[in-house]
Amino acid sequence: MPRRGLSLAVLIVNQLLAGVGVASGIAVAALLVESLTGTAILAGLSQTSSVLGAGLAAVPLARLAVARGRHVALACGYALAVVGAGLVIGAAVSGLVVLAFVGLAAFGAGTAAGLQARFAAAEVAAPGFEARSLSLVLWATTIGSVAGPNLADAGDVLGQALGLPPLVGPFLVSGAVFALSTLLVSTLLRLPPPGTLAADAQPEASALPAAPLVGDARDRSAAGEAATSDPDGVGEAEPEPEPAPEPSPGAWRALRIAVRDPQALLALLAIVCSHTIMVGVMVMTPVHLHAHGASLAIVGLVLSIHILGMYGASPVMGWLVDRVGAAGVIAAGGIILFVATVIGILAPADDLLLVPVALGLLGLGWSAGLIGGSALLTRAVAPTLRVPLQGASDAAMNFSAAIASAFSGVLLGFGGFAAVNVAALLVLVPLAIGWARALMSRRAAAPRESHGAS
Repeated sequence: MPRRGLSLAVLIVNQLLAGVGVASGIAVAALLVESLTGTAILAGLSQTSSVLGAGLAAVPLARLAVARGRHVALACGYALAVVGAGLVIGAAVSGLVVLAFVGLAAFGAGTAAGLQARFAAAEVAAPGFEARSLSLVLWATTIGSVAGPNLADAGDVLGQALGLPPLVGPFLVSGAVFALSTLLVSTLLRLPPPGTLAADAQPEASALPAAPLVGDARDRSAAGEAATSDPDGVGEAEPEPEPAPEPSPGAWRALRIAVRDPQALLALLAIVCSHTIMVGVMVMTPVHLHAHGASLAIVGLVLSIHILGMYGASPVMGWLVDRVGAAGVIAAGGIILFVATVIGILAPADDLLLVPVALGLLGLGWSAGLIGGSALLTRAVAPTLRVPLQGASDAAMNFSAAIASAFSGVLLGFGGFAAVNVAALLVLVPLAIGWARALMSRRAAAPRESHGAS
């Protein structure tokens, strides 16, 4: 059995390393692709390649977690990132542009593994502390995300000292850090069976939803059959064999089951919509600011405020989820995102005060949506559905982010920064509908539960 404190500490340290690995490479990826292709148009696809790679890796890593354990899946994700860093270095040396995009896609597996580490943190948490453990792992990303770009220059110096082309050295740093992450999780990390929470053994715990878990009907049916096998209680009962563990469904089947339940659907919408809004606005903010005369220092400051909003308040969001519930935090996140996008629509193009405020709120709303949605996703479905559904949700959030980043440039050229924020505002509509539907479902279930208790 895992030691929960040690496992959480390993996850936090490893998330810090993964943050360094991702940030140090991505910081120069667009510049490296531009130097290889000679055009800024293809350089913009570097981020898209990495995001798509993360989306493509999410479901296979979830399947591997079910088959071999979380530590194996995380180690394979980080190992793929090492391979990706090596391919990018090879592309720079050989001049093969296609190899760079393939490498960046493999590099995105490190991001996918980092996202799935938050669910591993919930699985080692004490009952009632799942969201806080999850948020601590996300918070560790703050340190890595800040330190990574600052290591890019030192990595470039190292790479050129080794005879590599300019801008390649940071991927040496990324590859080394991800190799250390692979070693760390494969040797030190031991976790409960994927999808298992400590609270599962305590059905009376307040952290669990009062309504039946989605996908748990067969378990309840089996329990009913066992209870009626000897109704009179007479005769010598034959010992019944232990039931075989229920096989975990595929990611897309789990997704089809979950979307029929209002609570699980709200969790999915919170994760996907929050991430889509954040990426769609964030990727165009530097372009918008630079086009209106902002210096690179101002652009960097605005992005730092945004990252601080994303990760700095993570422990607070986790505490709030465990104290007041995931639905309330998701609602707060939606309101914050609404305010952020409205500021983005109304702010004058040359206003260098309101845009940083909007970006900070954008990161804060993302934090509330992601942590609230992730915590609800672990609590609203049966254990056999958790891991495949987590993989499907991570794939969906990355694919939607890739689409948002691709269309945001078109919207910026068509209608400016206001148009980008209007599109983000529209993404809030399905989240609001999902929240209202989940609330009505809980209110409708409350009288039935009280009647059954009486």
